[in-house]
Amino acid sequence: MPLIGKAKVERIQPASARNDAARLDLTTRPRRNRKAAWSRKLVAENVLTTDDLVWPIFLCDGERKREAVASMPGVERYSVDESLRAAEQAMKLKIPALALFPNTDPALRDANGSEALNPNNLVCRALTTIKREFPDLGLAADVALDPYTSHGHDGLLEDGKILNDETVAVLVEQALVLANAGVDVVAPSDMMDGRVGAIRKALDANGHVETQILSYAAKYASCFYGPFRDAVGSNATLVGDKRTYQMDPANGDEALREAALDVEEGADMLMVKPGLPYLDILWRVKEAFGLPTLVYQVSGEYAMIEAAAKNGWIDGDKAMMESLLAFKRAGADAILTYFAPRAAEKLAREH
Repeated sequence: MPLIGKAKVERIQPASARNDAARLDLTTRPRRNRKAAWSRKLVAENVLTTDDLVWPIFLCDGERKREAVASMPGVERYSVDESLRAAEQAMKLKIPALALFPNTDPALRDANGSEALNPNNLVCRALTTIKREFPDLGLAADVALDPYTSHGHDGLLEDGKILNDETVAVLVEQALVLANAGVDVVAPSDMMDGRVGAIRKALDANGHVETQILSYAAKYASCFYGPFRDAVGSNATLVGDKRTYQMDPANGDEALREAALDVEEGADMLMVKPGLPYLDILWRVKEAFGLPTLVYQVSGEYAMIEAAAKNGWIDGDKAMMESLLAFKRAGADAILTYFAPRAAEKLAREH
């Protein structure tokens, strides 16, 4: 019986509480600023614009060719001539920059990633072609060997181990090849120790003082890269995993140490990758160093949103925009995202 009596008292409390609230003299009501769309815009702490977007695109051999990436709905690989159409779209949408990634012919892959040093490789041809037609469009390219090696790793492999210093020597050559082809930003994504300083020294010594370095300072050994590896063709070739050089997802302080080394070695910008699972890392890196800090909304993040949207479980456009705004709130100065053209179109419609 006492329990029943208690239940009765609890049921009538909400009504009593409402009466008490009606008598409150509230002077501060945060909801006032949320009452209308114009007011919400006026007091917004963070704003996403097309200036914040970098569009990663995939390249393939051939002419007049576009290939759908099965694990990334809406994403395609472009032949070099078709990459011009993507560049033209970026210019029309006012997206400031593209990041180029090759799907290298398996016949051109070897244990040393030799094709990375070919001045006529897929990325170099695209760089030269796009820069000639659209000189004001920023172009970035990764410095890493995984799209070119037969074993799928970012560096040279010997007896199952990645050779750090020997890999750095090759990465320096790759960075120079890209700079000679007209790249604006080289982006070391390999996570070898000392590569930023070695690349900076070589670029400067060879007349590429203005070439920027965007360092993948905190790149984690993540399962979210799967669709990307499909897109560049390294999933089929990868031997083992990359945990001996990419970062442990359990570690946060280590990311700051990695970033500090890259800053000391001459990085112009820092990157955190992946994005949404590592918003805390993004915030800490930006707060600690104040350098332009980018984030990569990686293929797995993109694929999850697209898959859920296609199943009708979430609103795809709203999820896209909310996720991009989360990066801005966490301190990102720019975002590499496969959503870039779609987000830019939506932003244009809204403004």
